[in-house]
Amino acid sequence: MTKIIGNNDGLGGRNETYRIGPRKAVPRAQAVAEVKAGLHPGAHVVTVNGRQCVRDNPDGSKKDNVNRNR
Repeated sequence: MTKIIGNNDGLGGRNETYRIGPRKAVPRAQAVAEVKAGLHPGAHVVTVNGRQCVRDNPDGSKKDNVNRNR
C-alpha cells in the first residue's frame, strides 16, 4: 500500500499537496480523486470546512498518519 503524507504547505498547515509514493507534490484535488477511485485502500476522504481532504483509515498507529510528526 502506498503511503500518503501531507506536505502541510497550505494556509495554517493545511495540505494543499501530498507525497504519495515517489510523487512529491500531488495536488489535494488529485489525491482526493485517487482515494475516491479506490487507488489507496488505506485512506478515505473527509470534508473539513467545505474542503475535501485525504485521511488515513484509523488503525491506532500515529506513525502512518497523513499528518505525522516529522
